[in-house]
Amino acid sequence: MRYNECNGVIAFIARNWLEVLQSVGIIVGLFTTGYTLRKETQARRVGNLFTVTKHHREIWSFMIEKPELARVLNPHVDLTRQPITDSERLFVRFLILHLATSFEAQKREMYLTMEGLKKDVQNFFGLPIPRAIWEEAREYQQRDFMAFVDKLRGVAHPERKGCRIP
Repeated sequence: MRYNECNGVIAFIARNWLEVLQSVGIIVGLFTTGYTLRKETQARRVGNLFTVTKHHREIWSFMIEKPELARVLNPHVDLTRQPITDSERLFVRFLILHLATSFEAQKREMYLTMEGLKKDVQNFFGLPIPRAIWEEAREYQQRDFMAFVDKLRGVAHPERKGCRIP
């Protein structure tokens, strides 16, 4: 019985070899396209991560150029005695914009997930100057990003219920 089945398949292929070859070519082409798209997506995500890292480095290099910005990272700042300067406010707003953009890109899986991002955001917005500037700037941010930062800060805002947080 098996011999007859094999002969039937061979006879079918012999009669329809062109269609079989085209079908195999299409299937191989689909697999090759899928593999190529996957590799291109991975390469693009890594490239996007390099871009985010570059912008992150550029923003933080302001602190080297302007040593007075180091106060932003001081956990013991007394804002009543020494209010936030314009340079500090601008620097933190640049960081907020960068974080918001990075958050959106990560949410859309445009780059590989950065380990430690949540802890970094939590520590940064726990500092007096960034915390104060966040309170000024938060209402101008996207809902998901506001909810993300507020959740990490341990602040609940009833108007933000229902926001998706990655």
